[in-house]
Amino acid sequence: MGLKDKIKNSEGIKKFVHWLLVPKNQARPRLWVKWFVNPFYHKKGRGATIRRRTRVDVLPWNSFELGTNSTIEDFSTINNGVGAVKIGNRTRIGLGNTIIGPVSIGDDVRLAQNVVLSGLNHNYEDISQPIHAQGVSTAKIIVEKETWIGANSVVVAGVIIGKHCIIAGGSVVTKDIPDYSVAVGNPARVVKTYNHDTGEWERAIKKDLVAV
Repeated sequence: MGLKDKIKNSEGIKKFVHWLLVPKNQARPRLWVKWFVNPFYHKKGRGATIRRRTRVDVLPWNSFELGTNSTIEDFSTINNGVGAVKIGNRTRIGLGNTIIGPVSIGDDVRLAQNVVLSGLNHNYEDISQPIHAQGVSTAKIIVEKETWIGANSVVVAGVIIGKHCIIAGGSVVTKDIPDYSVAVGNPARVVKTYNHDTGEWERAIKKDLVAV
């Protein structure tokens, strides 16, 4: 049995290791983790930039990758506490974004300001306990390459947004969006798709307006 398995299988050791890495009741890792662990464990591509005012709450039990020539702008938060966060090449994470893993973002993606992608949900079924004491469930968010997501949009856990999509500002994406689609609203619905035969963006017919 490897060291990682021993830690996972022992509640006492797991709690101690967690305390070493993260202060009690906090999400931000201790400074020694930020300075001496993360630079060696996580992957940052050549030319990648994380702005100084970004909050990077990443820990060694899940991966964090930032691709070549990609940027995370100021006032954003990246958290891999319950799932890996992977950001592709030439991608820009805009001002004030929140990304909570598990999340995978492809190449050449643009996220505007105050976008939220959270692969985490809090469990709530047991009314005898406060919600924060009931643990969490996760479902991976995938944003395929060349997609643009407008300001103040929210993408919920488990959603897949296809290649070269446009998500209008203020949208709440609760279901998958097919490749080459324009989606708007709360919940987001597909209003246009690209027709490769005609070379035109065409309005979606009524039966296809809700994202599948």
